[in-house]
Amino acid sequence: MGLVNENEQKSLFRRDSDSPQAKATSFMMEQQGGSFSPSFRDNNTLLQSFKIVILSNKLNLLLPFGPLGILLHYYLTDNKGWVFLLSLVGITPLAERLGYATEQLAYYTGPTVGGLLNATFGNVTELIISIFALKNGMIRVVQLTLLGSILSNMLLVLGCAFFCGGLVFSRKDQVFDKFLSLLLSVNTGECGCEFRIAFDGCYGLLFPAVLHYTHSEIHAGSSELALSRFSSCIMLVAYAAYLFFQLKTQPSPYTPLTEDMNQSEETSDDDEDPEISKWEAIIWLSILTAWVSLLSGYLVDAIEGASVSWKIPISFISVILLPIVGNAAEHAGAIMFAMKDKLDLSLGVAIGSSIQISLFAVPFCVVIGWMMGAQMDLNFQLFETATLFITVIVVAFFIQEGTSNYFKGLMLILCYLIVAASFFVHEDPHQEKRYNQNRKRMMILSRKQDMTCAVEIMELFQQIEKVAHPI
Repeated sequence: MGLVNENEQKSLFRRDSDSPQAKATSFMMEQQGGSFSPSFRDNNTLLQSFKIVILSNKLNLLLPFGPLGILLHYYLTDNKGWVFLLSLVGITPLAERLGYATEQLAYYTGPTVGGLLNATFGNVTELIISIFALKNGMIRVVQLTLLGSILSNMLLVLGCAFFCGGLVFSRKDQVFDKFLSLLLSVNTGECGCEFRIAFDGCYGLLFPAVLHYTHSEIHAGSSELALSRFSSCIMLVAYAAYLFFQLKTQPSPYTPLTEDMNQSEETSDDDEDPEISKWEAIIWLSILTAWVSLLSGYLVDAIEGASVSWKIPISFISVILLPIVGNAAEHAGAIMFAMKDKLDLSLGVAIGSSIQISLFAVPFCVVIGWMMGAQMDLNFQLFETATLFITVIVVAFFIQEGTSNYFKGLMLILCYLIVAASFFVHEDPHQEKRYNQNRKRMMILSRKQDMTCAVEIMELFQQIEKVAHPI
């Protein structure tokens, strides 16, 4: 999620802290003078934590689909499409709960560490899926999934936020914060930090592709990989500098400027208390991360089978389907903020998450692939790189005026539909090459099996002939 003001960013599925049950519990404690035994108090705490994290969110009704997908993996091996679908649906609530647990832990760590936690766990679903794909040698799936997350945040998330906010406030244009208007102004000399850093991310992805398609490598095949690894290290340094600049040096652009807004923030402080303790948040983060890791393994194993079963290109699954599920919580958060006329927070979620993926997740996967011996590079191929670069330019021009309405949101959504249709008919040459290699291997194996079977049949006929016509 974006690095927005933590004092304003509420959970979408927050439990009401003033519920009758909470009041009744407090009243009983007061009446009995705090005489509850420690064991009862601990059990009560665990039960309340489970209710808050698991039972208070209706999206968690999708959790059983994950174990069901695992069962089908072992008992329905012929159709990987169902395994992929159920695993995908089962990961959706886990991704949202990971964001919630990270937000709860950020209350205890302060803004600096909280920002680092958001950078790490905000896109942990995509990172886990990417690591499992790297382990299986599916480098193109990693590249396309991370690319799809950027496109989804910049077009679909921002477009839905503009559209829904514009419908709620249809008689006026929603206006960004004063600082954000300068931050996202590209036709003046005041382009701010976030879009500068977004263009830096495009730079890192652009040059390896240009080097490849201009055939200007000094060492064919190795220069491109070396450039990608060097650029990834530079991008990680740039992202660390960006975090330091935003959290330490630069005053937050989301800080209210008027006394009325300050007073409204003070009145809302009571609703911003953490709902679970620090250690409970850490334990839930560990449990949810482990569960996402388990499901991601089955999800990645079923991608190719789902592509064949559904007759859908792997590029479409990786760019469109996986990012939508991984960013489900951010999608809902940006829309809710826009409908509350907090469009600056919606921009922080959409643009900030895109920056985290382009400058943190992508180079991080290159470095992890380097450690694993996988030749993961930043050459996303010409079609994908051009799509990303055009998307950044289009979004920059859409928000340069500092205002939004439902028409702008609709245009961004339609642009995303065009991108989705393009990847639906796009044939990835690398995936086609891998498919042809697998097909050749299967044909060779089939021929070997046929030859073996033919030899066995010939030997059988010879034995029958010896029995029928003994010498």
